[in-house]
Amino acid sequence: MRILVVEDEPTLAAQLAEALAAAGYAVDRADNGVDAHFLGDAEAFDAVVLDLGLPRLDGLSVLRRWRAAGRTMPVLILTARDGWHEKVAGIDAGADDYLAKPFHMEELLARLRALIRRAGGHASAELRCGPLTLDTRSGRAAVDGQALTLTGHEYRVLAYLMHHAGEVVSRSELTEHIYAQDFDRDSNTVEVFIARLRKKLPPDLIETVRGLGYRLGAPR
Repeated sequence: MRILVVEDEPTLAAQLAEALAAAGYAVDRADNGVDAHFLGDAEAFDAVVLDLGLPRLDGLSVLRRWRAAGRTMPVLILTARDGWHEKVAGIDAGADDYLAKPFHMEELLARLRALIRRAGGHASAELRCGPLTLDTRSGRAAVDGQALTLTGHEYRVLAYLMHHAGEVVSRSELTEHIYAQDFDRDSNTVEVFIARLRKKLPPDLIETVRGLGYRLGAPR
C-alpha cells in the first residue's frame, strides 16, 4: 500500500515518512502544493496525508483540484488545533478525515488504516480470505492461525491483494502500489514476490488470470 505525505515542515514530514515506512507502507513525499498536486494527479496512491498550510499552493486548493479531476483516493488532512473552520472547509472540499496538530502517530496510523479499509469496502481491521487472515493493525498474516513470515515487499503485495480480494489486479497496478516513486521499479519482480507468497499460502489462493494479472480468492 502506498501513501503520499504532503507536509512542508521537514521534521514532521520525516517523522511521518519513517512511521509509515515502519508500518509497511511505500511512502512518497511532497513539501509544497504544486508538487503534491502533480504527484496525486499522476501517481497511484492508496491514501494521502495532506497538510493545509503549504507553500506555492495551499492544501485546500490541491484537494479541490484532485476531486474535480476525479481523483478518489482517501485524504486525511492535518489542521491546526484551533482551526475548526479549516476542518469544515477540508471536509467540504472532499477530505475523508482530519487530524489536529499536535497528534499522536498511533492515531494517525489508525485513521489511515480505517480510510484504506473503507475505500476497499472492509469494515473490520482483520481482513480474511478463506484460511488466510491479515491483521492491518499489527501487520501480521496467518493461515489457519499459523503466523506467516513475510519480507516487507511480500507483505505489501499480500496486503494489496487482501484489500482487493476477488478482484483482478495487474502486475503494473501492483508495481504502482508497492513502490515509492523514487524506487527502481521493475514489474518483473512482482512475479518473484507472487511466487514466494504462493509457497507460503494454500494452493490456488492466488490465481493467475491469463493476460490480466492476479486474483486472490478462497481455493475452490
